[in-house]
Amino acid sequence: MEEHAVADSAAGPYALTTGPDGALWFTLVHQGGIGRMVPGGEPTIHRLDPSCGPTVITPGPDGALWFTEYRADRIGRITTDGAVDEFGVPTPGCGPFGIAAGPDGTLWFTETAADRIGRITVDGRVTEFPLPVTGAFPSAITTGDDGGMWFTLNQANAIGRIGMDGAITLHPLPTESAAPVGIAAGRDGALWFVEIAAGQIARITPDGRITEFPLPDRTARPHAVTVDGNGAAWFTEWGGNRVGRITPDGSLSLHDLPTPHSEPHGIAVGPDGALWTALEIGVLARVVPADNPPDRTASRTPATAVARTAAGEELP
Repeated sequence: MEEHAVADSAAGPYALTTGPDGALWFTLVHQGGIGRMVPGGEPTIHRLDPSCGPTVITPGPDGALWFTEYRADRIGRITTDGAVDEFGVPTPGCGPFGIAAGPDGTLWFTETAADRIGRITVDGRVTEFPLPVTGAFPSAITTGDDGGMWFTLNQANAIGRIGMDGAITLHPLPTESAAPVGIAAGRDGALWFVEIAAGQIARITPDGRITEFPLPDRTARPHAVTVDGNGAAWFTEWGGNRVGRITPDGSLSLHDLPTPHSEPHGIAVGPDGALWTALEIGVLARVVPADNPPDRTASRTPATAVARTAAGEELP
């Protein structure tokens, strides 16, 4: 593994993604900035309001990068040459967090404190869709292969789907108080997500069938997840100071990060084909080529899958 310092230890690299320009783009949640780094090069930081709390960042359909400003109730847009626009969300105190490009040419985002899913066009027009539950804390969001947006409900213990028409479906999780956070689309039509409070990685099919994979360290607090070109899911263990890889059949490998207590958050496949993760200590870590994981790992454990329906009964 390689560590690349991009900011001081108080800046808080939180999420990252690969931009259309072949660079890594990342958020500095505590410092109020958006960073850009070409692998092997030096980082460039674009300053924002120091208190705005930029969190998740994603490529948009317009060739720019889009991000949420959690503390400022705004959605931001930054071009690859550094020009920034910011758009207010109508509901005050909504706490936008997750964001992803939708199949309709817009961006969809979660409003953690307002129990809503938002949609913003590339010219800044926002539409909000109320959830059918309260106190749900919608968190990460991603595009599914079925043409809908899938999201985690951290406090409602469920996975949600919203269609382009605004119709919402919720799928309760089998494990109580699992607190799902990150979610990513797989290569087979299913979606992967992490259960931060239960110490599990899970997978949901479009029809709502959920399979949970308990981690060896149930206190590892898995936080974010991404999927590589081979269909394996990579995730961060915020409490375990590790990154992990799991295949659809449950084969699991774990990799210790070099620096203790580095607080890994976001994870993404970089422009160089490697896995990169954002460490809140001011570092981006290059983990391993995504299509060629090493044989030597911190531990290798066959995960025991538990497949259940939303009602909780075991399935074959």
